[in-house]
Amino acid sequence: MMARFLAGVALVALTSGTALAQGKISGDTVKIGVLNDRSGLYADLGGEGSAVAARMAAEEMGGKVLGKTIEVIVADHQNKPDIGSNVARQWIDQDGVDVIVDVPNSGVALAVQEVTKTKQKVFLALGPATSRLTGDACSPYTFHWAYDTYALAVGTGRTIVEQGGKKWFFLTADYAFGHQLEADTSAVVKKAGGTVVGAVRHPLNTADFSSFLLQAQGSGADIIGMANAGGDTINTIKQASEFGLQQSGKQKLAGLLLFLSDVHALGLQVSQGLELTTGYYWDLNDETRGWAKKYMEKTGKMPTMVQAGTYSAVRHYLKAIEAAGTDEGPAVAEKMRATPVNDSFAKNGKIWPNGRMVHDMYLARVKKPADSKGPWDYYQIIKTIPGDEAFQNPKESGCPLSK
Repeated sequence: MMARFLAGVALVALTSGTALAQGKISGDTVKIGVLNDRSGLYADLGGEGSAVAARMAAEEMGGKVLGKTIEVIVADHQNKPDIGSNVARQWIDQDGVDVIVDVPNSGVALAVQEVTKTKQKVFLALGPATSRLTGDACSPYTFHWAYDTYALAVGTGRTIVEQGGKKWFFLTADYAFGHQLEADTSAVVKKAGGTVVGAVRHPLNTADFSSFLLQAQGSGADIIGMANAGGDTINTIKQASEFGLQQSGKQKLAGLLLFLSDVHALGLQVSQGLELTTGYYWDLNDETRGWAKKYMEKTGKMPTMVQAGTYSAVRHYLKAIEAAGTDEGPAVAEKMRATPVNDSFAKNGKIWPNGRMVHDMYLARVKKPADSKGPWDYYQIIKTIPGDEAFQNPKESGCPLSK
């Protein structure tokens, strides 16, 4: 009898230990939802590339966490906040999605953030730029990873003013992202001793920028700040080149949010000399080159900072599940905040109370065609901006979580 009792105790202990090792996973699957623009003006900077990066993070974990399978699903929000929030709600309520990832388009991201906040699910924001995500609209479950409008303003805006470009005119995408980028850059420009002489706002996904560029030319500004992104930035630069705007030597374009995919689409002949701020570049060091090579083998392209950041954020999230022993949002969010970020995207990254992941940013200049060694060799890194300097102090962000 005693032998059978001891065997039973041992069996219970073994079973309990196995359960503890596996942890508590809702639905027996860790489901990652990559929600982004898969067919429009932001598809190249994120799109399927972000889904590939998320899968690479899952593969690095062996496809499992706490003994449960990791699954990556995707959807296109079509740059519409109502579609984005509806997908997020369905994913969480009906499909068992544990975390929502990427979400370029700040208007969509702010809508999705409200859903994840209510549902207590983690939101890894990679594509959206607005600093409001970790400012007045912050959430305990949102982690803003690669960059934001404040860091772009500090990097590109302040540097250009210091170089003598003091008189600014903004060409701005007419929605949450463009408005915030214009506001943040205007504040930095004025603080650095520059002035803002005007702005014009254009609809998202604009094909013809001629009337907007004519207003910019007539403004008398030294610098035309492009507070737009993706396809809109590409079209702005192409048409400005056709106008001979930069060639005149009287005005200079400032790419406030320029991605590697944009430069690739434009070519160096058109984009040479543009200065930009980025959170990642594939050719920074051996580690970035190593990961980017694996990514390129899967996609045929080098990663943007959104795509490389997606890998980093998803990897950090999965490690936090492992540490928390559960995929429950509050517990995972706590572990994410408590753990430094060290991978091919960031070294000694840290997460502030408002959800901002703080890491070094880089000021880059697009190379001349003669200086490039081949495809994707596009940037000359001219300055490293320490994270604490690049991102807004959390106590000044307006986020209640930082008080």
